[in-house]
Amino acid sequence: MNSPLSRFGFLSFAYFASIGLFNPFSPLWLQSLGFSALAIGGIASLQSWTRIVTPYAWSWLGDHSGRRVALIRAAVAGTMLSAVALLWARDYAALAAVVIVLFAFNGAVVPLSEAAVSRHLAATGGFDAGRYGRMRMWGSVGFIVAVLGGGFALERIGVHWFPLTVVGINALLLLAAWRLPRAHEAVRHDGPAPSVLPLLRQPVVLWFFASAALTVLAHTSLYAFFSLYLASLDYTKAHVGILWAVSVGFEVLFFWLQGRWFDRLGPWRWLQVAAAVSALRFAILAAAGHWALALVLTQASHAITFAAHHAACIALLHEHFPGRLRGRGQALYATLGYGLPGVIGGVGGGWIVDRFGYPAVFAVSAVAAVLGGLCATLGHRGLAAVPPGAGGGQGGP
Repeated sequence: MNSPLSRFGFLSFAYFASIGLFNPFSPLWLQSLGFSALAIGGIASLQSWTRIVTPYAWSWLGDHSGRRVALIRAAVAGTMLSAVALLWARDYAALAAVVIVLFAFNGAVVPLSEAAVSRHLAATGGFDAGRYGRMRMWGSVGFIVAVLGGGFALERIGVHWFPLTVVGINALLLLAAWRLPRAHEAVRHDGPAPSVLPLLRQPVVLWFFASAALTVLAHTSLYAFFSLYLASLDYTKAHVGILWAVSVGFEVLFFWLQGRWFDRLGPWRWLQVAAAVSALRFAILAAAGHWALALVLTQASHAITFAAHHAACIALLHEHFPGRLRGRGQALYATLGYGLPGVIGGVGGGWIVDRFGYPAVFAVSAVAAVLGGLCATLGHRGLAAVPPGAGGGQGGP
């Protein structure tokens, strides 16, 4: 594990292990503290609120300084300290404050590391879906390990131990950050970094972000309410862990093999396919969540609705945000693709659940996915109007 990509793979493993522990089981822990679905949705949305501002701020620093690894290390250290605070926070205001600070730091990891990986791939032969997929696969493996281990452990020892497990997984993330290579980022820039605004005026870029946001909005119901939905249907925490692991197991398979089939469809086609499968996935959840086989099949579709969608988004970001625009392109993806949809999905989804129940929030998610597919179709049709990489040549290596 000494090559640059393998070290970033270790970081991805630890980061997504932390997400695999926090996102599925924090709602169950909050429920054990007596909070309502609306309150839990509000806290879940705080992670997305931080994604609106902090990824861009971190990435702006990364693009202008070139010191992305140093910034990742600082951010992960802040995440670790925030996780420790969960050991004592119990009332709503304290928990909300801790979650905000934790994810304000945590939100730096993905855009900075993806920009660093993109730069490494560009310097060693250009974006390669196979090499990227094998690196990103380790994030999915980390998620599986955490969600399976967390499900069985919390079922056995009790969900009240959840904060301590969060501290432990973030200690692993800190170790991974300190193992990242720094030599490759020692780049000197002549002049200021180029502006990102010309790219954001291109319709094809706007359709891309709209499509990504709507498809991710559909998945917000999964991240915030799926575990609670399963609990309401009398599934155990171990069952919750297994079902999450099924989804990420198929995600791993896609990332591992994507070099063989990803190029058979262009990124825009993958966005359309991912949106269509997402609509079917959430419609089935809304109608047949009590049927175990339906749950397994919908979780298996995560290979397309998340993995293929994410790979397509990264490919398009690599194309439209080259050079010193990479970090801010990743940050805009985090903000527009995950931050705003997460806020809307967390708060709005909590409201829907409180008034209409869990199936209703998945039905609304299916509609959001259909709209995401429509935006991808419009973006694909308008692609000919913008040559690949237009506006990004000023970015430099």
